[in-house]
Amino acid sequence: MSGNPVLVLATRNQGKLRELRDLLRGQIPGLDVDTQVIDAESAGAPDVAETGTTFAENSLLKARAVAEATGLVAIADDSGLAVDVLGGAPGIFSARWAGTHGNDAANLQLLLDQLSDIGEEHRGAAFVCAAALAVPGGTEHVESARLEGTLLTGPRGSGGFGYDPILRPAGLEVSCAELTAEEKNAISHRGQAFRALLPHIVAALKDAALKDAVPDDADARPDAG
Repeated sequence: MSGNPVLVLATRNQGKLRELRDLLRGQIPGLDVDTQVIDAESAGAPDVAETGTTFAENSLLKARAVAEATGLVAIADDSGLAVDVLGGAPGIFSARWAGTHGNDAANLQLLLDQLSDIGEEHRGAAFVCAAALAVPGGTEHVESARLEGTLLTGPRGSGGFGYDPILRPAGLEVSCAELTAEEKNAISHRGQAFRALLPHIVAALKDAALKDAVPDDADARPDAG
């Protein structure tokens, strides 16, 4: 693969870009994840309205729009927190639960306030992720995954982003924000979803590389026979 960008993650969230690069590092021969995997802003892609009603719909909307805008293979995720006692909310509204998109501190505090009188036995929740792949004018795939856990009564840890400081994964005694990046990627909803999507990403990038190797006027050339 050349040094030019070949894969766009349809996000402006640097935490998500960092996680994706870590997940892909060493997985695709010849891919320099630090220069060839870029975010939507670096690719000059427009913001995409998340008008879907599910994580899967929103992730595919974003991947498809960015692939069409950039002409590159695009991947996207839509993820959030589903709280049992809130009927699955915040769900697809997780990033703007407090009203402003991406205000992690406000979102987290509002959720804690809403659950202030809920005992530990009823604080079940899960991180949910749908990861999508879109090839310009071609293939589309979506994979989904969950990380089950329990919500803490206050934030713990300084790693990660979003609601990581208040979700304790099932079977662990620490929050997602207290895990190392490697530990988190090994079990996270996003890690699981993108690993399931990885074979499709590899196939799409190989196909794109083959197309780039064919001269633009190849189809117009007369038959050698």
